[in-house]
Amino acid sequence: MVPASAWENNLRNVLTKKMWNDLRKKIYEKYDRKCVICGKLSKKLHAHEVWEYDDENHIQILKDVIPLCPMCHLVKHIGFAGMNASKGGAPMVAVIAHFKRVNGVGQDVYLKHYEEELEKWEERSRYEWMMDVTKYFS
Repeated sequence: MVPASAWENNLRNVLTKKMWNDLRKKIYEKYDRKCVICGKLSKKLHAHEVWEYDDENHIQILKDVIPLCPMCHLVKHIGFAGMNASKGGAPMVAVIAHFKRVNGVGQDVYLKHYEEELEKWEERSRYEWMMDVTKYFS
């Protein structure tokens, strides 16, 4: 989960709209228009930024941009998925079911994973984060 204090720290907000669109189209082509997680071939993909968090220096480091299907993207942003569901988006039961199906796990494993991620999110959200995209572009 992206720390609440870093919600606006993303590549999409740094690049121009044309640069972002060009980048995401290249990503989709590189992966043959398939979701990197579930393998679904999709006309509707999302470009997902993969961040590494330096918890000591509070720097989020862009590691990759990958294509995800809408459901896998909601799983990756499970906190957002909950807010989205409350506004009429994909129901959380469907998002959780997708996580369990793709990972071949039961409710107990999902809950453990979610609780661990929530704990990390709460701790990381206490800090302001600097964004580093240089490794991705070098």
